[in-house]
Amino acid sequence: MALGWFEKLRRGLAKTSSRLADGVAGIFTGKRRLDDDALEELEDVLIGADLGPSMAARMVADLAKTRFDKEIEETEVREAFAAHVTTVLEPVAKPLEINAALTPHVVLVVGVNGSGKTTTIGKLATRFMAEGKSVMLAAGDTFRAAAVEQLKVWGERAGVPVVAKDTGSDAASLAYDAMDQAKAAGVDVLLIDTAGRLHNKSDLMSELQKVVRVIGKQDEAAPHDTLLVLDATVGQNAMQQVSVFLEMTSVTGLVVTKLDGTAKGGVLVALADKFGLPVHAIGVGEQADDLRAFEARDYARSLMGLE
Repeated sequence: MALGWFEKLRRGLAKTSSRLADGVAGIFTGKRRLDDDALEELEDVLIGADLGPSMAARMVADLAKTRFDKEIEETEVREAFAAHVTTVLEPVAKPLEINAALTPHVVLVVGVNGSGKTTTIGKLATRFMAEGKSVMLAAGDTFRAAAVEQLKVWGERAGVPVVAKDTGSDAASLAYDAMDQAKAAGVDVLLIDTAGRLHNKSDLMSELQKVVRVIGKQDEAAPHDTLLVLDATVGQNAMQQVSVFLEMTSVTGLVVTKLDGTAKGGVLVALADKFGLPVHAIGVGEQADDLRAFEARDYARSLMGLE
């Protein structure tokens, strides 16, 4: 039987939730008074799941306001934490909306190599096609032959055209051609892949800025969305990636992938707390339908190992 999304999410976050649940349970075997020592231990558990020091401090302070020096059970602690996380995530849980008045609605996808950019584009294309939209892909990571080939495979799977050039071609001229073709074909969505070589940041920055300029010549409002794809397995390093890409380009939203392969799922909460950028989708598996818009309460409860 196919798993429902909440069950997939719960299983995907199992590594993180077991770290959190086991950590909290270890502190509160049976009932225990919520004293300073318990609060400090709880803070360490939250930091260990990559919720970040400031978020962890606020969560335990919030718990202490109502429960300090009282007896408390571990499920009460997890319920309180899930409620706190829900309030942090609710403002950023925003699906990616495609504007039907734009032909095409241009989505530039950025992120470091290995973050799951190309796969995310393929999954988004599949989703938009299922919603009855026409889609075109642009293989703008011209530096890596593997990225171009991978995007072509996703294009075939989703039944969408892919604009590509030889390895080493100018990414900006490819983006320009893709805009031309997307306009001529009247497609609803153009998804543009980009390179992600962070070891030479200045080169990447100038390349990205050139791509944005070229797209803007064809439609001054484009790109209409710039999605930054983050790999959850890197934990707190994702915070640094957001800072770096915000320097380079106007990131409008995040996609967080590989949540099923990590015990660091709390980083999504830390990202929401620090940057407040919309989180358009999360990934908990390899299949096309394993990338979905996320619901704040479901995520928070899955994170804390609650039904």
